[in-house]
Amino acid sequence: MSTLRNKVQLIGHVGNTPEILNLETGKKLAKFSIATNESYKNSKGEKVTDTQWHNIVAWGKTAELIEKFAPKGKEVGIEGKLTTRSYEDKEGVKRYITEIVCSELLLMGK
Repeated sequence: MSTLRNKVQLIGHVGNTPEILNLETGKKLAKFSIATNESYKNSKGEKVTDTQWHNIVAWGKTAELIEKFAPKGKEVGIEGKLTTRSYEDKEGVKRYITEIVCSELLLMGK
């Protein structure tokens, strides 16, 4: 049951060209976003599509796969965990960001 405590699974399209960082430690980091879409009909019977954007980070071999095979627009399935971190912006204001740390990647489509 502990594997269900913080688990996220999403299928969506890569929204930007992944940013790949090669760290001094030798580790590789990929940062990108994916868009998920949900459609429904409003009270007038019109189809409405709701798009949600998700910030994703991946390390190591997963980051290498993303760099090679997940360009902007590619449909992917990801599994990972939610994390929240904070940082100070240029004005000294504390900001928070929620990201999904990707542990599994599934390349979909063509």
